[in-house]
Amino acid sequence: MEKPITVRRALLSVSDKTGLVDLGKALVARKVELVSTGGTAKALREAGLDVKDVSDITGFPEMMDGRVKTLHPMVHGGLLAVRDNPEHAAAMEAHGIGAIDLVVVNLYPFQQTVASGADRETVIENIDIGGPSMVRSAAKNHDYVAILTDPADYGALITELDSSVGATGLVFRKMLAAKAFAATAAYDAAISQWFAYVDQDQKFPPRRAMASKLVSTLRYGENPHQDAALYVPEGPHVSGLPQAVQVQGKELSYNNYNDANAALELCAEFRDGPPTVVIVKHANPCGVATADTLAEAWDKALACDSVSAFGGIVAVNRPLDVATAEAIAKIFTEVVVAPDASEEAKAVFAKKKNLRLLLLSDGFPDPRRKGVNQVVIAGGLLVQDRDAGAVSVADLKVVTKRQPSEQELKDCLFAWTVARHVKSNAIVYAKDGQTAGIGAGQMNRRDSARIAAAKAQEAAETCGWAAPMTVGSAVASDAFFPFADGLLSAAEAGATAVIQPGGSIRDEEVIAAADERGIAMVFTGMRHFRH
Repeated sequence: MEKPITVRRALLSVSDKTGLVDLGKALVARKVELVSTGGTAKALREAGLDVKDVSDITGFPEMMDGRVKTLHPMVHGGLLAVRDNPEHAAAMEAHGIGAIDLVVVNLYPFQQTVASGADRETVIENIDIGGPSMVRSAAKNHDYVAILTDPADYGALITELDSSVGATGLVFRKMLAAKAFAATAAYDAAISQWFAYVDQDQKFPPRRAMASKLVSTLRYGENPHQDAALYVPEGPHVSGLPQAVQVQGKELSYNNYNDANAALELCAEFRDGPPTVVIVKHANPCGVATADTLAEAWDKALACDSVSAFGGIVAVNRPLDVATAEAIAKIFTEVVVAPDASEEAKAVFAKKKNLRLLLLSDGFPDPRRKGVNQVVIAGGLLVQDRDAGAVSVADLKVVTKRQPSEQELKDCLFAWTVARHVKSNAIVYAKDGQTAGIGAGQMNRRDSARIAAAKAQEAAETCGWAAPMTVGSAVASDAFFPFADGLLSAAEAGATAVIQPGGSIRDEEVIAAADERGIAMVFTGMRHFRH
């Protein structure tokens, strides 16, 4: 049953004072008595508003450096009392407890304090106790009390008061209560994460608390019958697609975000390298290339698999220029991700109304950054470190009689970098900074090698080349060859160098097959499964 509650008394205690004075003036204009604490009371008084101190209500001064001020029956009794319960009403009258109809609280800036690099003592002091207690008391008793924890809701409160003749409705109070409990849950999650991950260096604590904030609901999920939404983690600023500026195009879908993130993560590997273009389809790269210019890199990446590139996602590691934009615009492209774009390039894309252009104002994320990935399974949650592993020439172990040439080593590392971002089983052929063929997601490694070679052959026929680019290429395998058949397929395609983790019980058999065909092979000692 709807219970309009007239707001006669409000308790305000905020750390973030955005909009505070305007709210205070609006409440006073509507005959609401203001009760406040510390800096909040000071800010309201300096604006010329009458404010009653909490200490005047409790009969106790703020003490212990402000740690104890609102933790008192005179406050929480006014918040928790069930107004139409005779026993509660009698207790309020007997002890002189006045009802509090509105609470406006936001909490100590714990996450901002952590992000600032403050010492442990300062971080601990920024754990709010009285604030969450008032928020929870008011939210629990939302039948009678309105609780505001977000300055963005101040305007909605005033609208509610005006439309309800100085009162708040139950539907409005329930909405605020839900936000309030989410706010305290997120706050406690941030504190528990700090204690676990920072203060005690626990990678996998006994309880994993997480909090995230809704950015937007999406049109649908992977398929039209699935609902979907985009959230970002609570806490310090993060950088990625949700923080990008969308210059044009319709709303991104669930699949757009997923595929564009795959392109972003791979392109980030080359963020400090030469101009690079990555083309992704269904979260797998179908063409990657580096060159002297983005336009050249686009042509080389597209040549790898022009069929799959149709309707794909493109990421570039340089500001987008007009020549590259014109080349990309020749085929249907869903999303283009870039650190920036010239006005001329934007004008080219403006003619493609459905193409989404995303500019990364923060730049590409660090591919070696720490963090975790998580996957929901039936009845549980799998959590693991991000795959931030990488190898250099110094990490490679030559295991064949023939040493790889300098160019073969470059091609090996290029292919290896791309293979890290291809669904397992993954095979990638590369030559001269360009993918020649990509085999992804097969149940055995031999089939991945054959599919990648077949794509290279098709590319050669499409481009009118005399031979596929796999001839003289390097081939990367994301995990070891369990049998020699995968390596033999690569040899048949013309590969002259192989990079793989090694570690199979049949390594000697695979090495012998490479030696027999004059192939140079290096082991990385590191696997990159991607499921």
